[in-house]
Amino acid sequence: MRTLWNFIAALFKWCWKLLNFVRQLISNLIFILLIVIVAISLIVYKQQSKRDNSYHGALYVNLSGIVLDRVSARNPFEQLGKDIFGSYNSNPQETSLFDVVDSIRRAKDDPKISGMVLKLNEFAGADWPSMKYIGKAINEFKASGKPVFAINDSYSQSQYYLASFANEIYLSPQGIVDIHGFSTDHLYYKSLLDSLKISTHVFRVGTYKSAVEPALRNNMSEEAREADSLWVYESWNNYLNTIAVNRHIPADQVFPGTANFIEKLRKAGGDFALYAYQNKLVSHIEPRGAVEKKMKDIFGWDKEQKHFNYISINDYIAKNPIQDPSNNKGNIAVIIVEGPILDGKQLSGTVGSDTITEQLREAHLNPDIKAIILRVNSPGGSISASEIIRAELVAIRDDKENNGKNTKPIVVSMGGAAASGGYWISTPANAIIADPNTLTGSIGVFSIIHSFEKTLNYIGVNSDGISTSSLADSSSIKGLNADYSDVIQLSTENGYNKFIKLVAKARNKSVDEINSIAQGRVWSGLDAKKHGLVDQLGDFDDAVKKAAELAGIKNVSLDWMQPELSFSEKMMFELTASTQALLPNMLQSALPVSLPKMTQGLKKQAIFYKNMNDPQNIYTFCLNCADIH
Repeated sequence: MRTLWNFIAALFKWCWKLLNFVRQLISNLIFILLIVIVAISLIVYKQQSKRDNSYHGALYVNLSGIVLDRVSARNPFEQLGKDIFGSYNSNPQETSLFDVVDSIRRAKDDPKISGMVLKLNEFAGADWPSMKYIGKAINEFKASGKPVFAINDSYSQSQYYLASFANEIYLSPQGIVDIHGFSTDHLYYKSLLDSLKISTHVFRVGTYKSAVEPALRNNMSEEAREADSLWVYESWNNYLNTIAVNRHIPADQVFPGTANFIEKLRKAGGDFALYAYQNKLVSHIEPRGAVEKKMKDIFGWDKEQKHFNYISINDYIAKNPIQDPSNNKGNIAVIIVEGPILDGKQLSGTVGSDTITEQLREAHLNPDIKAIILRVNSPGGSISASEIIRAELVAIRDDKENNGKNTKPIVVSMGGAAASGGYWISTPANAIIADPNTLTGSIGVFSIIHSFEKTLNYIGVNSDGISTSSLADSSSIKGLNADYSDVIQLSTENGYNKFIKLVAKARNKSVDEINSIAQGRVWSGLDAKKHGLVDQLGDFDDAVKKAAELAGIKNVSLDWMQPELSFSEKMMFELTASTQALLPNMLQSALPVSLPKMTQGLKKQAIFYKNMNDPQNIYTFCLNCADIH
């Protein structure tokens, strides 16, 4: 017995020593980490202070990746990594639209900034209303008398759109201005589902509700093709006309049609750069060295960095980000709804109904907030989640008890897309403002359920059991029977009827009037205004003016509301953001976020389908609201 007790005592003694060793090791590691962080912070602080005081020359607009309304929350670790490994080579994959516009407007009045250089070779694009908004800011910058130069070896359609706002456009002798037209791409996988023997059960209301077509067809339906053709060609004409105005040339000179383009290119000897110059798409054909010398002559030379004097727009934004969470004092709250709308907390790339309602309630109960701007850039999603957000907006709009005689007005500012569920949540607004290129409407409802009974049968697996009713005898492994299908169809029709009724009430129209323009059809902002689905055509600035007008605000200050993160979310975010900040630029360029806009649209759809969580499995989602390219 004594031997046993001695063994137990020795075991506990050994465990205690091990715990002490681990505790001391962790404590020492934390202490060393703190010393390293403090040391690096001091170095970065000195570098940042020097940079903040010494920058001058051009605002170097070297956008990379995509521009979004809402990006991942900023944190000090990301900026720390950029500062350590070279801020001028920093290469963010997402940039806030509102940070870009705000930085250009601040630079306009900054005496240290004498001009702008657009370097867009790593810019993947943005939705067209966002591009137009950035272009507006560039025009304001030019109006101040400061010159704008675009320098690129070649230009994609998105890159050239922004470059066209410059006073002078430079192109490499081997470069190209790749203007070729707009198109949309959707993946259809009926054959794949058939090959896998997966049964697809679709319930929908709306002739044009094409979100379910990929599971039912191998190509686009004629109804969807007809509807999409209108807004795609309208967007293309807007693109051509904008560039024509910027370059002071006719629209048919920007792109003369395929046959005429080929003929003109043939006359230019197949030289794309010469073609661009002859048709006044660019101002100069110059190699990199010559362009660098011209920029040096205009802005001076930075001997330390070995380039002309400039401050990167990323560093300029970091000095004073417009969506800084610490700067939350304002009289107009801005809440951004970007991505597919799903129930629950917000996940990366989605809109969480619980997260948005928490922000709305915070704005509702804040006495300093006098109006709310809901920035909607969403193709829709769950009906349940959309209704939760809509109901919260209605409660704010109609609450006179907490807000006195006047309720807090709500203005919806539509971005690239505010369709289906995105339009559902827009209906309570006192005013809806859309860009002419916004994709909106898509008032329709669907449900899609996949079952695998044929797949299982094919591999020799069968299902059987006891059910107390026919409704209980349907599942993903048994398939759907007629009774269960009837229930889903009735629920889908109910969702559609609710949708058109709430739109009719909000827009002061009859149900029949709304039904005639609904049916899942997508409208451009311009056509939506004609049909009474929006109140005004304009951009975010117009939404701010409208909110101030409705609330009687003279001195506007915006409160950019941010979702609250839990402690674990903050830790995970800081870890991932720090890792990305430390990655070499070559590796960062391989990250998914740097993919073109088309892939980003497919990524958003994949995120939505992966996280479909409506309790009734009923959705109002616009598949065809992906970006054109």
